[in-house]
Amino acid sequence: MALDDGLVEILREDLAQVTNVTEKRMFGGLCFMLNGNMLCGVHKNGGMFRVGKEHEAAALAISGARPMDFTGRPMAGFIDVDDALMGDDDRRQQILALAQAYVGAMPAK
Repeated sequence: MALDDGLVEILREDLAQVTNVTEKRMFGGLCFMLNGNMLCGVHKNGGMFRVGKEHEAAALAISGARPMDFTGRPMAGFIDVDDALMGDDDRRQQILALAQAYVGAMPAK
């Protein structure tokens, strides 16, 4: 699967000042890990964010966000987003903040 290098760079810039972020290829895309836990990523058709169940409703209220269902079933706590949301600084930052709040509270791996 070809990744959109522009979307990868957008997330790299968003996360440049966040400590303990690494990159890992998985699920046919590129994931960004915070303290060893999956935070967000880029795939062929947009991006994904791990917001947790408690932030899922808030994330889904943002235009361009939908439940992530790569396996054919929705994955609780994970949000899939389209290219338009990834390109919109305000909406992307809203979802990224939810993901950082959730994943940042997890124990490091």
